[in-house]
Amino acid sequence: MQLNDIKAVITGGASGLGNAVARHLVAHGGKVALFDVNEEKGQQAAADLGDAARFYRTDVTSEDGVVANLEAARQAMGGLNAVINCAGILGAGRVLGREAPMPLNNFSTTVMVNLVGSFNVAKSAANLMQHNEAGEDGERGVIINTASVAAYEGQIGQAAYSASKGGVVGMTLPMARELSRFGIRVATIAPGIFWTPMVDGMPEAVQESLSASIPFPSRLGRPEEYAELAAFILANRYINGETIRLDGGVRLQPK
Repeated sequence: MQLNDIKAVITGGASGLGNAVARHLVAHGGKVALFDVNEEKGQQAAADLGDAARFYRTDVTSEDGVVANLEAARQAMGGLNAVINCAGILGAGRVLGREAPMPLNNFSTTVMVNLVGSFNVAKSAANLMQHNEAGEDGERGVIINTASVAAYEGQIGQAAYSASKGGVVGMTLPMARELSRFGIRVATIAPGIFWTPMVDGMPEAVQESLSASIPFPSRLGRPEEYAELAAFILANRYINGETIRLDGGVRLQPK
């Protein structure tokens, strides 16, 4: 799939990794629809990207809302052949906190946004993509989900987050196998520690400590590097059913 032919929906597209993907695709001639819950940031991000971008306020856990916005985006862009799921929340918290066990709602909300939300967008997008005209090798679309290295080495306080991202890894292969008959590829990126709005809010000492923990290069990942990998997956039709770590060789310690 050529990047200038891309018509992509990007969840979490108002900032962070999702916005970096949007900027990369637009710079290479693609069209994007930004799905995000942050109205102000979403509208500004779309305006910054120009005519090739549109914003749709979207709760990824809403089935009807996602279906409606995907159809609106498809019509506005003149098609839909890619989805990059970057929407997510951190959901930090210990199973047994100092005062009480983790409220069940904290766990379920994290799983709903990160895992169920990704599935919700992916399945609704696939429903539209299956009707696309087949391209080279019979390809009709690509779905890229975002997991995390925490899916493999979750730290103390990441039970909910790791569970949600582990679910994203787990559904990658079966979804790719099922959608292969429609010519739709599915892949997942598992980022390490990246410069995102979540990291920006951390104290400088914590940021330096995180950077020092990464073998090479010993720095936090740049959103542009995530975007470059997403673009490579979109362009390389033989990448399917795989989760790719993008982490500088880091392996998270217990805490």
